[in-house]
Amino acid sequence: MALGPAPWLGPLLLASLWGLSAPASLLRRLGEHLQRLQESSGPRLHLGPGAAALPRAGWLEQPLDPFNASDGRSFLQRYWVNDQHRAGQEGPVFLHLGGEGHLGPGSVMAGHPAALAPAFGALVISLEHRFYGLSIPSGGLGMAQLRYLSSRHALADVVSARRALSRLFNVSSSSPWICFGGSYAGSLAAWTRLKFPHLIFASVASSAPVRATLDFSEYNDVVSRGLASVAIGGSLQCLAAVSAAFAEVERRLRAGGAARAALRAELRVCGSLREAEDQAELLGALQALVGGAVQYDGQAGTPLSVRQLCGLLASRGNGSHPVPYGGLRRAVQIVTHSLGLRCLSLSRAETVTQLRATKHQASGLGDRQWLYQTCTEFGFYVTCKGPGCPFSQLPALPSELDLCEQVFGLSASSVAQAVAQTNAYYGGQRPGATRVLFVNGDTDPWHVLSVTQALGPSEPALLIPGASHCLDMAPERPSDSPSLRSGRQNIFRQLQTWLRQANQGQLPRGA
Repeated sequence: MALGPAPWLGPLLLASLWGLSAPASLLRRLGEHLQRLQESSGPRLHLGPGAAALPRAGWLEQPLDPFNASDGRSFLQRYWVNDQHRAGQEGPVFLHLGGEGHLGPGSVMAGHPAALAPAFGALVISLEHRFYGLSIPSGGLGMAQLRYLSSRHALADVVSARRALSRLFNVSSSSPWICFGGSYAGSLAAWTRLKFPHLIFASVASSAPVRATLDFSEYNDVVSRGLASVAIGGSLQCLAAVSAAFAEVERRLRAGGAARAALRAELRVCGSLREAEDQAELLGALQALVGGAVQYDGQAGTPLSVRQLCGLLASRGNGSHPVPYGGLRRAVQIVTHSLGLRCLSLSRAETVTQLRATKHQASGLGDRQWLYQTCTEFGFYVTCKGPGCPFSQLPALPSELDLCEQVFGLSASSVAQAVAQTNAYYGGQRPGATRVLFVNGDTDPWHVLSVTQALGPSEPALLIPGASHCLDMAPERPSDSPSLRSGRQNIFRQLQTWLRQANQGQLPRGA
């Protein structure tokens, strides 16, 4: 058990001032931005004199290779603890799993599971994912190190952390452990219960994309429906305006010369836009900007909601007709300013150079690590197919797969094989795990890779109308919709039922 960080753990670069490349990069920064804002909006504790400060950070010494007992190497994994509401040694433990990014003190203070802890007398702990945030092993991020980065390694960390934390906080052997997580971490929460039912009593998996997929064209299908949805501020006119704006971008790219130069300045592009691959970087970033408005619609701190984006695209220029491109340009200004970004996109060559950097300070928010996980486990490459997609028809999938080759030397066939192996190992959208509550919003493009309908009496699912990505995990707000409030009540009731049955001894631990 370690008491503090090792000396090589320098300060994490919390904000990247360089530009963005693939859609995943912009969406990750947007998600990180919202997570920090939402965590900082959590309740503040007013403690009396002499009271211990909450929440508290700690460090666990974890094996670098948990699957090889003869390998003595280790790393320090950060966790946070909030025992303000703990009712006793036999109360439940709510374990919030971190995903592909930094995990801060707000993870045990704001949103789920902190909001549920008082009602159940729960001890709340969060665990940062290996190779992200400050939980980065010494030795850099070269390929020899990254072989120890995977969801399977993360699950092994949960198992050893559960043992260590039980001893450290004197948790009773009869205390039920409940895992919580959102997005990739939501998948981890579900898989932890699937693989270790004797250790994890139940899980709440929010917006969990449990089906890995190489070509994620369904993402933009949901984005298109969101842009056209009157319920969240969209319209068919808005969808058409997005299509018109992207057509204008592509027209200017083809025109070259002054038109392309003006485009580069207006859309805050650091790359030259001379090469086709650099143009694809720009179009990918613009797709992510629009997709992000749908994915995080209605969340506190989001730069643009669907309603706001559609309002910009429908705004009128000097003439009497809307100028969609002008609205898209304004949207770029708003998003880059909100995220503190100097550029919307870089040249492809610069992107590759940055992703090849093996020092963890140079990797910003974990772009290299997450790209590695997509190349070796998940895919998740967003593409645009069919006449209904309002974005570029450029072949994004070959471009993404080429990034795996350029950065890590991984072939397209190996990536496809890795995705298939992930689904075979975890079961895709039919994982077969009992006492896992899958929670999704139908506005979230990722819900199509999750479980949205109950698979059995002990495999429940909840689909919240109008809710975006991980919205159920966000702190409550007065403006929350009735459907969101109802969804959170359903989560509470499900946990109440499971924990009541556990207390009455009606369920075997591994059932």
